[in-house]
Amino acid sequence: MKRLSSVLAGIAFGAAATFAPSMPGGFGMTAAHAADKGYVGIAMPTKSSARWISDGDSMVKQFEEAGYKTDLQYAEDDIPNQLSQIENMIVKGVDVLVIAAIDGSTLSNALANAKAAGIKVFAYDRLIRDSGDVDYYSTFDNFKVGVLQASSLVDGLASRGDGPYNVELFGGSPDDNNAYFFYNGAMSVLQPLIDEGKVVIKSGQTGMDKVGTLRWDGAVAQARMDNLLSAYYTDEKVDGVLSPYDGLSIGILSSLKGVGYGSGDMKMPIVTGQDAELPSIKSILAGEQYSTVFKDTRELARVTVSMVNDVLAGKEPTVNDTKTYDNGVKVVPSYLLEPVLVDKSNWEGIIVGSGYYTADQVK
Repeated sequence: MKRLSSVLAGIAFGAAATFAPSMPGGFGMTAAHAADKGYVGIAMPTKSSARWISDGDSMVKQFEEAGYKTDLQYAEDDIPNQLSQIENMIVKGVDVLVIAAIDGSTLSNALANAKAAGIKVFAYDRLIRDSGDVDYYSTFDNFKVGVLQASSLVDGLASRGDGPYNVELFGGSPDDNNAYFFYNGAMSVLQPLIDEGKVVIKSGQTGMDKVGTLRWDGAVAQARMDNLLSAYYTDEKVDGVLSPYDGLSIGILSSLKGVGYGSGDMKMPIVTGQDAELPSIKSILAGEQYSTVFKDTRELARVTVSMVNDVLAGKEPTVNDTKTYDNGVKVVPSYLLEPVLVDKSNWEGIIVGSGYYTADQVK
C-alpha cells in the first residue's frame, strides 16, 4: 500500500505540474514542458564541502538547460535526513533519482520503493551498495586517484633527497565506497616501497580500519595528526602524509604547522589531496600542500545528464566499465572519467585554463 500510495501521489503531483505557471529563473520553458521532458531528484550529501555545492549547481544548470525539472536537496551528512529527502522525491513523482550517498549501504529500502514506482536510480560519484535497484553509476577512476596521490607523494619525497622517508597514511570515510578505491590505489604504489624499507610508517597504522576518517571530517584528521605527532614524532620528523581529500589535508597541515613545520628549518612534509578545493589550491601556491587531484565536476554532471537523457528516451546509455563496481548485489554499469594531478607546476593551465576558477579567485 505504501508503494502504491507513492505512485499515486507522484501521478497527482505530475498532473498538478501540467497546469503550473512558468518556472521562475528558468530557461524560457514552462514547468509543464520540463515535466514532459522529465523530473529529476538530486540528493547530495552536504554543503560543507565546496565540491558538492559545485556538483549540485552544475547538475541543476545542465539538467534544466536540457529541459528537465529538478529537485536538489542537501542532507548535511545526516543519513536519516537523506533517506527522508529521497522518499519525498519518490512521493513527488520524480522520473529519475541521482544520488551521492552519505552512507552507500543504507538506501536499500528507499531504492526498492523507487523501483516499485518505476524510477531509475543513478549513483553519483559514490557507489550505492547492497542494492540491486541501482541502474547506473557515474564517477571518476577512483583507483587511479589513489595512484596519482601516492605517485605525487613519492615524487615529492624523492625531490628532497634519499630515503628512507617517514610517512603517515590517512583514508577517507569508511562508509564511502570510494575511500577504499583511493586507499587501494595509493597502496599499490606505496606498499612495495614499505616492503623495501624506503617508506616507513612510524605509527604502524595501515589499513582503512585504522586510518579511515569518518565523514571526511577535517577536524578528525587534524586531531589524529596531533596524536601521531605527539606519540611518534617527538624525536623524529614527518616527511610525508598521504591525504585522500583536500578537506583532510587542510586539517593535517594545521596540525603540522602547530608544531613548527613550515617555519625555520622544518620543511613542510609532502601532503597530497583531492578535489582541487580553493583553499588547497591557495595552499599549494603558498608552498604548504604539495598536490591535489582535480576532478572536473562539470564534466561529471555532463556525463550524468547524458546518461539520464538516454535512459528516459528508451536508449542504452554510454558506459565504459562493466566489471569494476560490484556493490555486493550486482555489478553496476559505470562511466568513469579521468582524474588529473595538479601541483605548483601545472595548476594555472588546468584550473584557471579550464575556467574552473578564475585567476582572481585563486589570488
